[in-house]
Amino acid sequence: MITLPPSEQALHAWVDGRLSDADRQAMDAWLAQHPEVARRVQAWRDDAQHLRASLGGALALPANPALDPATLRQRIRQRRHRHLARAASLVLALGIGALAGWHGRAMQTPTPAPMGDALEAYRLFAQQGMMPADMTAEDRQTLQQWLDQRFARAQRLPNLDTAGLRPVAARLLNTEQGAAAMVLYEGADGEKVSFYIRPPGPKHKMLGRGSRQDGELQADYWSGAGFNYAVVSRAGSMAPATLARLQAD
Repeated sequence: MITLPPSEQALHAWVDGRLSDADRQAMDAWLAQHPEVARRVQAWRDDAQHLRASLGGALALPANPALDPATLRQRIRQRRHRHLARAASLVLALGIGALAGWHGRAMQTPTPAPMGDALEAYRLFAQQGMMPADMTAEDRQTLQQWLDQRFARAQRLPNLDTAGLRPVAARLLNTEQGAAAMVLYEGADGEKVSFYIRPPGPKHKMLGRGSRQDGELQADYWSGAGFNYAVVSRAGSMAPATLARLQAD
């Protein structure tokens, strides 16, 4: 049973459709009386739909119920059951040895590239301007306070002064695992870099230090203090020493 005013966790549960009918009705009534909060959580829902569509290569398509996470998980389970049934028939036809080889190939699934949502958020927020900022500021302290209110004990905002970059805006996002945020840095020459923070992935998966390039962008990622982080920049624009220092802070 939720309490009112709702916590941020309860708001995210409403966005994800994880509330009971009674709690959802209570939340709907409360949001109707608080339009500013209603607009904010609706923006979270829109962000999640944009990111899900973009990661699936379908940014221009309307929301599709078939892409709902619960539906996708159900389809995966059904597919797995069909694979097991086929495997059982192959035992009779081909023998255990042939089955083992087939089953090994059938169960292999590609591992998603790390921090793909950080790259897509950068494209939507920094490059395409599809998502307005939740917070704008002229100094790092103000944005740090905004971040601390939402991600207690997380790593401090990177200091990129030596690279000629300063934080100017922030956006709260929604992921399958909970709230995420992106802080945008800008330089005098128009260069843009983002700092992205999110909860760890499924099964509380933490990331080792790594870097990968996706088209014209580069994501340098790591984990610490219970969160996953990424710095997204134009490929080759950030000095390696600066990136190494950020991950060590």
